[in-house]
Amino acid sequence: MKKLFTLVALLTCFLGAKAVEVVDAEMDFSKYSDISEVKFASWGGSESARARLSIKDGCLHFHSEEATDPSWDCQFFPIGGVNAEIGVTYTLYYKVKGTVAQNVSMLGFGQTPYGQFPITTDWVEGTVTYEAASSDGNILMQCGDYVGDWDIAYLKITHEQAKEDRPVVWLEQLTNGDAETPWGELGEVAYNDQENNFKVCAWGKEKGHNLDDNGAWNPFPATIEAEAGNESNHVFVVHGQVADTEGDPSAWDNQFWIQAPNAKVFKVGAQFKLSFRYKASEAATTNTQFHHQNPSDYVFYQAIGDINFTTEWQTYEGIVTVPDAATDAWSIAFNLNPQNKNAVDFYFDDISLSMMQLDEGWFVASSNAETGISYDYDNALEFADAGDGLMVATVGEVGKKDTWVNELQISTIRGHRGSFLGSTIKPDRTPDGTEEDWMNFVPGSNYKIKLPAAGVWTIYIDPEGMQIVFVQVEGDEIKVKEPIEVVPNPTEVIVKGQERDDLADTTNQDGTVTINEEEGGTGQPWDNQFFIVANRPLAAGEVTVVSFKYKASVAGATSGTQLHGDPGAYLHWNAIGSFNFTEEYQDFEKTLTIPAEADGMKSIAFNMAEIKGACDYYIKDIVWKLEDNTETLINMEGSDNFYVKEGAGTTPYIFGTDPSAIQGVSKAANASAAAYNLAGQRVGADYKGIVVKNGKKYVVK
Repeated sequence: MKKLFTLVALLTCFLGAKAVEVVDAEMDFSKYSDISEVKFASWGGSESARARLSIKDGCLHFHSEEATDPSWDCQFFPIGGVNAEIGVTYTLYYKVKGTVAQNVSMLGFGQTPYGQFPITTDWVEGTVTYEAASSDGNILMQCGDYVGDWDIAYLKITHEQAKEDRPVVWLEQLTNGDAETPWGELGEVAYNDQENNFKVCAWGKEKGHNLDDNGAWNPFPATIEAEAGNESNHVFVVHGQVADTEGDPSAWDNQFWIQAPNAKVFKVGAQFKLSFRYKASEAATTNTQFHHQNPSDYVFYQAIGDINFTTEWQTYEGIVTVPDAATDAWSIAFNLNPQNKNAVDFYFDDISLSMMQLDEGWFVASSNAETGISYDYDNALEFADAGDGLMVATVGEVGKKDTWVNELQISTIRGHRGSFLGSTIKPDRTPDGTEEDWMNFVPGSNYKIKLPAAGVWTIYIDPEGMQIVFVQVEGDEIKVKEPIEVVPNPTEVIVKGQERDDLADTTNQDGTVTINEEEGGTGQPWDNQFFIVANRPLAAGEVTVVSFKYKASVAGATSGTQLHGDPGAYLHWNAIGSFNFTEEYQDFEKTLTIPAEADGMKSIAFNMAEIKGACDYYIKDIVWKLEDNTETLINMEGSDNFYVKEGAGTTPYIFGTDPSAIQGVSKAANASAAAYNLAGQRVGADYKGIVVKNGKKYVVK
């Protein structure tokens, strides 16, 4: 047990503050006269969507004479750019009218799974209110199944919070962003030593230049040249080289980077101001990414959207919010290879990157929704030095019940709401309130720590060991969860698996793809499926036990398993392993710890079409419980927790019910042609995320 100290720091709780409305994102299409002026979120949209969109009478106008197949071939991002906060209630305001009354699919800004955006034949100014379940800050509309015309006048997303955020102070981070000083005059800089190259704010890469021993061309401090026609001004230049005459060029053959100083990594949820001037020797469109410490060390496919270069100087100005997927990035990469194969020169000047002036250390904010205590991030309590390498803070005030709290967020940043939330920590379990209950923690963006009871709590942190303990000083009685008797559910589930076409490429359990050289096949291992569905979402780190008996009508039948949200909502490729069925019942039991990639999962999916032939699969005596036996995750009788899918294209249904009934579960969309991730690797039909198919980008859910 670690030694505890008696140092106590009191937190003043703020009560009863009047809520203020915060506008998170807004798009008023009356400001634009042409679709080329509209800066859509993320990567904009697919080619089929761009072909159908225009600005007409001050509205975003959509015109389609035929549906696309699949419907998500036509998709675009009309609004976004700011991360959503999980658990916060948002309101989407819109004004829309169409020639056909029909809903179109919409996803994003905390919504998951797909929502429905209503289009009617009369102008409607409406709202959609929802609680954010993810941090995705962009709205995606998929409208390939809409045939007709619609117009959107505006979109706006807001939420209410207890008080306004405090004003932000911005600090410039870059040295030599105007390119007026040669790199050598800034002092001795070792370009390959990240401890010393912090003054290099811009990097370049040119195909075939600066080769290493393996023939690869590497980044170098961006070339600085006098501007043609304006010799007194200097600019950063990347002389883009001609792409291969055979095959398709890679977007990253020629690149440019804007890099933050050493140790100034971008924190998830934080914001930074970015501005620069840019032009090229001929018109070209580039995409942008987040990269890690070293240029070319890819992190995330999306940074500040596509940049359209012309032969005249333009200026980019924006406030960038760092998404969850860009953890510890610290550069913005421009993939300069244009769609044509010409040699294009790209020019950048007057680069500015400003970050917020924030407090760094250890800070705790607390709440108690039952008594009206709201999180106050700007005034989060700072931990004090308790000696022996420990930090300590106490929330709530002894003897004052109206200050008791039951929920915490602990962060390493204070001074900006999004930055605080992006730098929180996540303990590996719920505390029990005793001095002995030290637990490990990891970074956990936007993580809220549920306390076992309301009260005054002292928290000790061991930053070096990444351990934490919560000790209740006074408060409500902590109710200890007692073990319960868990018995197997006796339902015998039978999945009547249908024969599948086995000519398609197959995605294996480790994520690799087995290519079938024959064309025309559509069969996949998930054409037949079985799902064990929990009664509640499970958090990453929860430890569970799964057991059952299983057999099949065909010896040698196999099955792999995945983790899903609702049945069909894929999250992670591995669950409880793979199975070889026999014609006699076998016993199975395994401890399953929910991985971070499947936080919020509800279902264990069995892919039961891994053999071509039809087969009946039998599973019974199913148990899914917490490891400590304090909770069963499924009912101990009945079939409500068991879904089956029998045949390609069918919808999962509750075993024992009418298969034609609507069960309200989502159906995964599968790609209908070869698809590739943004690194150019071929992926299977169950790959989730951004894919490139037939030269176009899509989001596959």
